[in-house]
Amino acid sequence: MGVALRDILSDYKNPAGWDKLSGKGAFDGNNALYQFLTTIRQPDGTPLMDREGRVTSHLSGMFFRVSNFLEKGMKPVFIFDGRPPDFKSDTIKERREAKEKAEIAYKRAVSVGDTQEAYKQARSATKVDAEIIESSKRLLSLMGIPVVDAPSEGEAQAAFMVINGDVSFTVSQDYDSLLFGAPKLVRNLTVSRKRKVRGRTITVNPEFILLPEVLFGLGITVENLIEMGILIGTDFNEGIRGVGAKTALKIVKNDNFDSFIKEKAPEFDPYPVKEFFLNPPCHRDYNLKWDKTDSDKLFEMLCEEYDFSHARVESVLDKLNEGAGQKTLDQWF
Repeated sequence: MGVALRDILSDYKNPAGWDKLSGKGAFDGNNALYQFLTTIRQPDGTPLMDREGRVTSHLSGMFFRVSNFLEKGMKPVFIFDGRPPDFKSDTIKERREAKEKAEIAYKRAVSVGDTQEAYKQARSATKVDAEIIESSKRLLSLMGIPVVDAPSEGEAQAAFMVINGDVSFTVSQDYDSLLFGAPKLVRNLTVSRKRKVRGRTITVNPEFILLPEVLFGLGITVENLIEMGILIGTDFNEGIRGVGAKTALKIVKNDNFDSFIKEKAPEFDPYPVKEFFLNPPCHRDYNLKWDKTDSDKLFEMLCEEYDFSHARVESVLDKLNEGAGQKTLDQWF
């Protein structure tokens, strides 16, 4: 879900042309998989599947879009979540229950032929399970893409790697990367380029946000930004009812965070959450090595094992191996 900072970040979103996206990018792997699984579906919400009924939407998104990133000169690395902190248990439980309800609603919609409702509920019921993660890691390995298993939150590990100078930016749809101190966050690389909003279709373009610009423009510190997140609600706490981004900004700029928490949520101790954002568990000894694509094994995995189109996979592999061809984002999204 992530922290709801959108209302105060509109002035700090910059268009991300490929000249801004070359270099090494740390992708929030779980977030990317969720985006692929929710967007790559049939009109009735059914995901792509092979002949055995195994979901392949995530593999399709990972292979075709990551191939495009490679063609454009990006060196992606994917970071996957480790063990969540104990105070995230309530959020995990709520999400699990919401997905179970959505699954029931999806089956009901299918039974009555309500395609639109089925699609909506299918997206809400999306799960990223161990099998999906492991098959994605195997695919990335065959593509020569490094994978890092974070000790805890993937976004925290990605942010650390940018701060450490080993990658240039993080890639995620969530704004949590900023709370973990990521200097540069890139969004909209793993989502569908076209989206329906209130009955009309809009184009979603890649964008980047620079944390120093946000902090300077809002007149706050990273600690203030974390405090805002806590007031609004993060993956680790539910927030204060009625407090949005603009209200939270006023509270922290007036130095009223502590008093506001004591008044509105006297039973809640915000400092374990704050400390987690400031000093999250991160690996320091990760290995970032980009290898050549193993075309034979990739073809075997995607086409022989998961029933992908031979022609489409061959076309992509030829371009990766030859380093030729200039496709636009529109052709992949």
